[in-house]
Amino acid sequence: MQWAELKARLLAEGSVSLSGEPADMYIARSSAGPGAGGGGAVFFSMGAHQVKLALNPLSPIEIVHRGNGVADLCFEGTILPGRLLEPGFHCPDQAFITVTGSCIFNCGYCSVPHLSGQRKSIEEIIAMVESVRYRVHAISITSGVLKSIEEEESYILEVIRHLLVYDLPIGVSIYPTEQTPDLLHMLGVAEVKFNIEAATYGLFTKMCPGLSYDQLWRVLERSVELFGKNRVFSNVIVGLGETDREMESCIRRLTSHGVIPVLRPLNPVAGLTGFARPSAERLQKIFVMHERALASEGLDPRQARTMCTNCTGCDLVPGRDS
Repeated sequence: MQWAELKARLLAEGSVSLSGEPADMYIARSSAGPGAGGGGAVFFSMGAHQVKLALNPLSPIEIVHRGNGVADLCFEGTILPGRLLEPGFHCPDQAFITVTGSCIFNCGYCSVPHLSGQRKSIEEIIAMVESVRYRVHAISITSGVLKSIEEEESYILEVIRHLLVYDLPIGVSIYPTEQTPDLLHMLGVAEVKFNIEAATYGLFTKMCPGLSYDQLWRVLERSVELFGKNRVFSNVIVGLGETDREMESCIRRLTSHGVIPVLRPLNPVAGLTGFARPSAERLQKIFVMHERALASEGLDPRQARTMCTNCTGCDLVPGRDS
């Protein structure tokens, strides 16, 4: 079985049970993204490839930790040797930090508004980076919205000013104002990710009341002007009710503007607990669409230095998982 097929099948399941030797140091806990508020996850790697799977003792997939990170993936009667990766924060090799763990918005697919998380102080964030600085190659920043989009932006800018001393590439993914790309670019941020989340305007307005789909597209266009090709990204959730044709149209629109799509399989939490995760077959079909769209515009996810496209744990990434 090729890696892309195996990973699609693992992502379609989304979880794994963990047994064997103690593995606390390999468990990642998230306050943002698909696993926010969950019971943790592990990154399993085979060679240069990796996948992130939530921990669930009832999962039909098992990882047996043999010790010191050596592990076996037990999947459909086959034992596949690999390793558990130690996370920096949130993912391996990066200090990927959620600044504000709460949000005033209530997007249907997101657990963060229900978690009542706190905002980290600049001192806390610096201490987090210090604790992993010698085993990470990047800093990635994401955040909810504590009071307003404008106030959150202002705080994130101050956080970044304090992180510049580390001389590491910094990636930022927040809900933007029209000025956010320019402000981040002036600070020397390496990459940005502004998430349109849904493949169509109709799905976005249904899933993200109070937010502007059109503004996100304007911000993405401006970001490409400033940061250039292979430095601007946008999450699109697979499984919100879009058709394959609608998903392909969205992918093509992003790539035609120089944006690399991050195609995230739906994690059915928050208001979408009645939804199903996308099937492995659908993930593979969309992966092929994604590959072709990127190639036609000369975009290369392998150039990503920060955030999700550099990590690859939660998504199928052309060029990295091919």
